[in-house]
Amino acid sequence: MSTKIENIAVFTSGGDSPGMNAAIRAVVRTGIFHNLNVYGINRGYDGMVNGDIFPMDAKSVANIIQRGGTILKTARSEEFRTYEGRKKAFEQLQRHGIQGLVAIGGDGTFTGASKFIEEFDIPVMGLPGTIDNDLQGTDFTIGYDTAINTVVNAVDKIRDTAESHDRLFIIEVMGRDSGLIALRSGIGTGAEAILIPESITDYAAMMDKLEHGRKDKSSKIVLVAEGEEEGGAFVIGERVKEKFPHYDVRVSVLGHIQRGGTPTCMDRVLASRLGVAAVEGLLQGRRGEMVGLIHDHIHHTPFKDAIKHIGSITPSLLKIVDILS
Repeated sequence: MSTKIENIAVFTSGGDSPGMNAAIRAVVRTGIFHNLNVYGINRGYDGMVNGDIFPMDAKSVANIIQRGGTILKTARSEEFRTYEGRKKAFEQLQRHGIQGLVAIGGDGTFTGASKFIEEFDIPVMGLPGTIDNDLQGTDFTIGYDTAINTVVNAVDKIRDTAESHDRLFIIEVMGRDSGLIALRSGIGTGAEAILIPESITDYAAMMDKLEHGRKDKSSKIVLVAEGEEEGGAFVIGERVKEKFPHYDVRVSVLGHIQRGGTPTCMDRVLASRLGVAAVEGLLQGRRGEMVGLIHDHIHHTPFKDAIKHIGSITPSLLKIVDILS
């Protein structure tokens, strides 16, 4: 598709993350600034397949920058996974004259976009919207900062009751494939141990730390990423109880509170910068790339590289946990 772009559409897909609305706002208003007609697509690829497409103007994104979730909704689409479904989605876009897309989501979103570009030659630019921070090509993803601050606030509250009752809390946070939420939150809350899928868990070392650590600490916190290889917080809690029956062990799973809430200033600014860059990328003829921020500079990464999950953790971060706990 080599025609001049006049009509674009924006959609959100995959798990919601705080800051998606700020990104939608940035895309819409940047499009309008460049005299483009901007459309919204409800419920991601599912809405694209079913033609749930509508025009957006500056007013339609007023007063949303501070809201969590996504005003465009998000949903899975089994139909889009088929060629017939993607063809139907493309025909729906053609009916509205849409010549370019901005996709806000994670690896599943970009995988679908890559296939869409390959088959129907439509430009798509991506924004990294996921709380897990597990995409290559950006220092931070939209929603990650809010998520870790949500965890820190929750753990701080749990620490209060742990101190009052001399308890050991095993706290599970999101991160089926990535432990970056657990890692930074654990450092930020002074956790005694952090268990993440990227690092082989040394249970002997963890148990030794719990047994021989500072005796003057009246509370202990262990953070567990939900994807940790040996099991979640309840499994770890049972192991600790068996080893230390004298400990008052409690388990807390933070769950989906990590996805919601008002986005932090950092996430709002990140989403705004990337939204502007995505639209301007389309106008420059770019396609099939995720827009990220590396060392405070806009960076473009092909979808095929962006969706390679980060498989290792900076060793210095793990060392910090050992030193400071």
